[in-house]
Amino acid sequence: MFNFRLQIATGCKFFVFKKTRMNFKELHQQPTPLLIANVWDVPSAQAAEKLQFKALGTSSAAIAAMLGYADGEGLSFEELKYIVKQIANKINSPLSVDIEGGYSRNPLIIADHIQQLTSLGVVGVNLEDSVVTAGNRTLEDATLFAEKLKTIKAQLDKNQVSVFLNIRTDTFLLKAPDLLNTTQARIRLYEEAGADGIFVPGATRTEDIAAIVQTTTLPINVMSLPDLPGFAELQSSGVKRISMGNFGHQYVCQQYAHTLNQILSEQSFETIF
Repeated sequence: MFNFRLQIATGCKFFVFKKTRMNFKELHQQPTPLLIANVWDVPSAQAAEKLQFKALGTSSAAIAAMLGYADGEGLSFEELKYIVKQIANKINSPLSVDIEGGYSRNPLIIADHIQQLTSLGVVGVNLEDSVVTAGNRTLEDATLFAEKLKTIKAQLDKNQVSVFLNIRTDTFLLKAPDLLNTTQARIRLYEEAGADGIFVPGATRTEDIAAIVQTTTLPINVMSLPDLPGFAELQSSGVKRISMGNFGHQYVCQQYAHTLNQILSEQSFETIF
C-alpha cells in the first residue's frame, strides 16, 4: 500500500503518483510508534528502504554536514531540493523532509518551498519554531510563529497541497523557562494553527513525554538521545513517532574514521575486504 508508485511516460516527461498524505498520516495512528529512518543521501535512503522502514525522513544536520555546512540553514534551499530530488527518485517509501525554519522568514515563500518539495513526491515536512542567527539558536515568539504557521497552512490549502506538517518545538533543546508549561502552551497554539503532528526533540523523561502526549490530540514525535527510553516505554507513554536525527550519520562518519585509522596503522587494505 505504502510502496505504490506509477510512472506514465509521455515523451520525455514522467508523471509520478506516490506516497499520499493519507498513507503517511495513517502511519502516525498505529499502535506501534512510527520509526523514521533519518537519511542524508541516496545510499542511506536505499539501505533504510531495503530494511523495510515504513517511512524515511531527511536529517537537515546530516545533509548540511555532508556538504560542509553548519546546521541551521547553512545550505541553500536549492541545495536541499537537489538532494531531496535525488533521494525521492530512487525510493518508493514515504519521504518527509526537514526544512528547518523554512529557508525563509516569509510564510508565503516557506509555503512555496513546501509545495516545490511535494512536487518531488515528498509527503511531510518538519518545520522548527527556532532560528539560527550568527551561530546562535533562539526560539521564535510562540504567537508570531503560530500566525506564520496559519498563513503557511492557508496558502497550502489554497493551492491544494497535501502535506503532513510536523511542527518542531525546540523548548527542550534550548531549555526554555518553565519548560513543560511553555512546551504545552506552544503545542496548543500550533495545533490550533494547523499542525498535523508535534516534534519535541530533547524530551527524554518519561513523565515529561507522557504530559506532552496528554496535551494534544496530535501525534507526538521524539528523537533519539542517549537517555531516551526504549521503544516499548515510549509506546506506553503514547508516543506515535520516533526519529533518529543526525546521529546515524555521525556514527557512520565515526566508523569511517576508525576504518581509515586501521588502514594507516596496518599499512594495508585488509580491514575493508
